[in-house]
Amino acid sequence: MLADAHAHLLPRDYPADAPACFPRMEPVDGESARMLLFGSLKFKARDAFFDAERRIEEMAASGVDFEVLSPMPPLLRYDLPVADGLALARHVNEFTATLCATDPSRFAGLGMVPLQDPDVATAELTAVRDAGLRGVEIASNVVGVSIGDERFLPFFAEAERLGLSVFVHAMPSLNDRLPASTMGTYVVGLEGALAAASLITGGTAAKCPDLRVSFSHAAGGFGLMVPRAQYFWSGTWNEEPPVPERALQHDDGPSPLEYARRFYYDSMVFDVRAVRYLVDLLGADRLLVGSDFPAMPREDPAGRTLRMAGLPEDELAEVLWGNAFRFLGMAPPVS
Repeated sequence: MLADAHAHLLPRDYPADAPACFPRMEPVDGESARMLLFGSLKFKARDAFFDAERRIEEMAASGVDFEVLSPMPPLLRYDLPVADGLALARHVNEFTATLCATDPSRFAGLGMVPLQDPDVATAELTAVRDAGLRGVEIASNVVGVSIGDERFLPFFAEAERLGLSVFVHAMPSLNDRLPASTMGTYVVGLEGALAAASLITGGTAAKCPDLRVSFSHAAGGFGLMVPRAQYFWSGTWNEEPPVPERALQHDDGPSPLEYARRFYYDSMVFDVRAVRYLVDLLGADRLLVGSDFPAMPREDPAGRTLRMAGLPEDELAEVLWGNAFRFLGMAPPVS
């Protein structure tokens, strides 16, 4: 069995009377695809983005039994006016809930909220839960502000209280240190690492110990950064017992690696050697399947690289299936 915890959707349409800043989905002549127009973004969306029957057909073709559906990341526009951002989120959430309701044995949904106003986003979480969605997707930064900033702590605390999961999707943003051509490669990795580190260093991980949070693409370079933080905390190499008098930044703990092992990470890292490293450092119980489908093609078959990693059968089953449902806080569906 295989559950893809990182798959995306787009609504087929938007209200005719929507604000001018809303996305548009226009027909493509002679095709079932539709063209997403959102600000400067122009993206041709295959029908699998919005058609449940087509999704199920493509899932069967690639060996996927279950999908966790989240909004296509460009919809997470935190630069919109708050009222418009809330209206957009509600439209997308309604579509997500409707699509997932077509077959709850195959789909679970994550909503979105206007995190540019933390109070409004926090208040909207109850509606997300009541719509039957299992949590929310957020971007790795909010118009350049770290998600570990204290202003977002009430949002994470409310998600924890309501039992909602949070999927942090790396959102590349232009900077003057790397060219625009690296937004989908190096910058995505940097964004994921910064987001995960910020939840630890900003205190969110300590204050929300039961929060279920996952990161796209294994939080980028975070897995290689956290052992250095562990050394600064412990004063020792290889996660040996801490020697506080040798440590540069010791506290009462938990350690950076203990915090890191509270998070989930999708294993879309494109190399079996990277998968083995993540299992060794963070644990097989922390990894999820991810594909970015249908924005990117899945491996053929799905999960091929994970199956190459040589994991014991029980651990492989958890990565392919069980961990996704623990992240969602739900029992696997009975087909």
